[in-house]
Amino acid sequence: MRVDYDSEADALDIRLSEFDRYERQEQVDDGPCTVGFANGGLVDIELLTPADHLDLLEVAAARYGLDASALLAAAKAGLAAPDRVVRLEVGVRLAA
Repeated sequence: MRVDYDSEADALDIRLSEFDRYERQEQVDDGPCTVGFANGGLVDIELLTPADHLDLLEVAAARYGLDASALLAAAKAGLAAPDRVVRLEVGVRLAA
Protein backbone atom coordinates (compact mmCIF):
# COMPACT_ATOMS: atom_id res chain seq x y z
CA MET A 1 0.00 0.00 0.00
CA ARG A 2 1.33 3.43 -0.95
CA VAL A 3 0.19 6.49 0.98
CA ASP A 4 0.83 10.14 0.17
CA TYR A 5 -0.46 13.09 2.18
CA ASP A 6 -0.11 16.42 0.37
CA SER A 7 -0.20 18.99 3.18
CA GLU A 8 -0.67 21.97 0.87
CA ALA A 9 -3.74 20.45 -0.79
CA ASP A 10 -4.78 18.75 2.48
CA ALA A 11 -5.39 15.60 0.48
CA LEU A 12 -4.55 11.97 1.23
CA ASP A 13 -4.10 9.29 -1.41
CA ILE A 14 -4.07 5.59 -0.50
CA ARG A 15 -3.01 3.49 -3.47
CA LEU A 16 -3.92 -0.15 -3.04
CA SER A 17 -2.36 -1.35 -6.30
CA GLU A 18 -0.59 0.06 -9.33
CA PHE A 19 -2.63 1.33 -12.26
CA ASP A 20 -2.27 3.55 -15.31
CA ARG A 21 -5.60 5.37 -15.23
CA TYR A 22 -8.99 5.07 -13.63
CA GLU A 23 -11.78 3.20 -15.35
CA ARG A 24 -14.19 5.03 -13.05
CA GLN A 25 -14.42 6.83 -9.71
CA GLU A 26 -17.18 6.87 -7.10
CA GLN A 27 -17.82 9.29 -4.28
CA VAL A 28 -18.39 7.85 -0.79
CA ASP A 29 -21.52 9.22 0.92
CA ASP A 30 -21.43 12.48 -1.08
CA GLY A 31 -18.41 13.50 1.01
CA PRO A 32 -14.77 14.34 0.37
CA CYS A 33 -13.81 10.70 -0.21
CA THR A 34 -13.57 9.05 -3.63
CA VAL A 35 -12.58 5.56 -4.64
CA GLY A 36 -11.02 4.74 -7.98
CA PHE A 37 -11.34 1.59 -10.02
CA ALA A 38 -8.98 0.18 -12.65
CA ASN A 39 -8.01 -3.25 -13.92
CA GLY A 40 -11.40 -4.57 -12.78
CA GLY A 41 -11.06 -3.62 -9.11
CA LEU A 42 -10.68 -0.90 -6.51
CA VAL A 43 -7.16 0.55 -6.71
CA ASP A 44 -7.17 3.91 -4.95
CA ILE A 45 -8.85 5.96 -2.22
CA GLU A 46 -8.58 9.74 -2.08
CA LEU A 47 -9.65 11.77 0.94
CA LEU A 48 -9.76 15.56 1.26
CA THR A 49 -9.24 17.14 4.69
CA PRO A 50 -8.40 13.67 5.98
CA ALA A 51 -7.90 14.56 9.64
CA ASP A 52 -11.58 15.59 9.75
CA HIS A 53 -12.93 12.67 7.72
CA LEU A 54 -11.16 9.47 8.76
CA ASP A 55 -14.59 7.98 9.46
CA LEU A 56 -15.22 7.86 5.70
CA LEU A 57 -12.45 5.29 5.38
CA GLU A 58 -14.51 2.98 7.59
CA VAL A 59 -17.55 3.59 5.39
CA ALA A 60 -15.50 2.84 2.25
CA ALA A 61 -14.07 -0.30 3.86
CA ALA A 62 -17.52 -1.62 4.72
CA ARG A 63 -18.94 -0.79 1.31
CA TYR A 64 -16.09 -2.27 -0.75
CA GLY A 65 -14.95 -5.15 1.46
CA LEU A 66 -11.67 -3.61 2.61
CA ASP A 67 -9.85 -3.81 5.94
CA ALA A 68 -10.86 -0.69 7.87
CA SER A 69 -8.02 -1.08 10.39
CA ALA A 70 -5.44 -1.22 7.59
CA LEU A 71 -6.90 1.87 5.90
CA LEU A 72 -6.87 3.82 9.16
CA ALA A 73 -3.28 2.76 9.86
CA ALA A 74 -2.29 3.88 6.36
CA ALA A 75 -4.04 7.23 6.74
CA LYS A 76 -2.43 7.90 10.10
CA ALA A 77 1.00 7.00 8.72
CA GLY A 78 0.48 9.39 5.82
CA LEU A 79 -0.63 12.20 8.11
CA ALA A 80 2.37 11.60 10.37
CA ALA A 81 4.81 11.93 7.44
CA PRO A 82 3.37 14.70 5.24
CA ASP A 83 4.66 15.40 1.74
CA ARG A 84 6.44 12.06 1.56
CA VAL A 85 5.48 8.69 0.18
CA VAL A 86 4.86 6.07 2.86
CA ARG A 87 4.76 2.40 1.95
CA LEU A 88 2.89 0.13 4.30
CA GLU A 89 2.41 -3.61 4.42
CA VAL A 90 -0.33 -4.91 6.66
CA GLY A 91 -0.40 -8.64 7.34
CA VAL A 92 -3.26 -10.91 8.29
CA ARG A 93 -4.56 -10.90 11.85
CA LEU A 94 -2.67 -13.16 14.22
CA ALA A 95 -4.60 -15.92 15.94
CA ALA A 96 -5.62 -15.07 19.49
